[in-house]
Amino acid sequence: MGDDPLNRSTLLRPPPPDPNKAPIENTLEVTELAVLGPNIFTNTRQPWHPPGARGIYGGTVIAQCLAAAQRTVPDEFSVHSCHCYFLLAGSGELPILFHVEKVRDGKSFATRTVQARQKGRCIFTTTISFVRDGSSSGGQVSHAHPMPPGVRPPPDDFDEVPELANMGPFQSAQMQVLNAGSPHAHEKKTRNWVRAKGKITGGHQAHLNALAYVSDSYFIGTITRIHRLWRFPFKPEEIDGLPDDLSQRVRTLHEWEGMGDPSEMKGRPEIGMMVSLDHTIYFHEPRKVRADEWMLSEMESPWAADGRGVVTQRIFSKDGILLATCVQEGLVRLKVPTPEVGKESKL
Repeated sequence: MGDDPLNRSTLLRPPPPDPNKAPIENTLEVTELAVLGPNIFTNTRQPWHPPGARGIYGGTVIAQCLAAAQRTVPDEFSVHSCHCYFLLAGSGELPILFHVEKVRDGKSFATRTVQARQKGRCIFTTTISFVRDGSSSGGQVSHAHPMPPGVRPPPDDFDEVPELANMGPFQSAQMQVLNAGSPHAHEKKTRNWVRAKGKITGGHQAHLNALAYVSDSYFIGTITRIHRLWRFPFKPEEIDGLPDDLSQRVRTLHEWEGMGDPSEMKGRPEIGMMVSLDHTIYFHEPRKVRADEWMLSEMESPWAADGRGVVTQRIFSKDGILLATCVQEGLVRLKVPTPEVGKESKL
């Protein structure tokens, strides 16, 4: 990466990964920059830029903003909500500065805003609220959405993830699309089990950062699954003409994500552009999150129109505790078909 910080993806030279931490902990580590001012942090290591994406993986920025904010509140405060906006595509080649503002510190609640900036431009902003553990008093109401009946986590020694779905610090089991035959997209749901690779050793805050990271995975992509939209940079009719190894990898990934045989996608609409606009996480049981154990993610979409879509997500622990509820809105635009030669519009 060279010696010039301006030409590096991190402001400071990255330390070697800590073998005593889970990969997700090394991925999300932030470093305080007291020399620049109070409550300013930066990414310790280069963020992941998914192949073909416009920018870095959004879950990284969500989680690192949370990690920075958690460094500014007492340990007895736990995050209960996080409201985020994606403003610009983040570059994987530039350092990120996380500016934390202490908006309010009360007896029961503390509020922080965090701006993630690259080259002086705000690429992401979030408001995060923390609650002091045990601050509720007197009588209280209580209920929680139950885990779907009959759902069981994969075995602890599960290791059957395809290569293209196994590149990050999380492991995911094969996705299911429920009610796939329904003509109504809002009646469909997706389910899959996820967990962080390795063993998280950094305490409950590290588990919360990890949950925030994975909450952005497959999220707005739910729209492509319930509408059966083609998302690869070539047509499904062209798969048979690809090199055998690439063709097989695409087929495996397509099936792994609950979409079935790619040959059934011929003639289906194609995604032209899909990006997240905002992201909200409600942490219901922050002290019970164990992100290195299997968690069930269930997603559905109540609405899509006008080039946007909304998806809701529930995340359960493997023993059925509702850990978090998430909501995301994203830009979803279909690719405009290219007119065939000789059939261009004359208007």
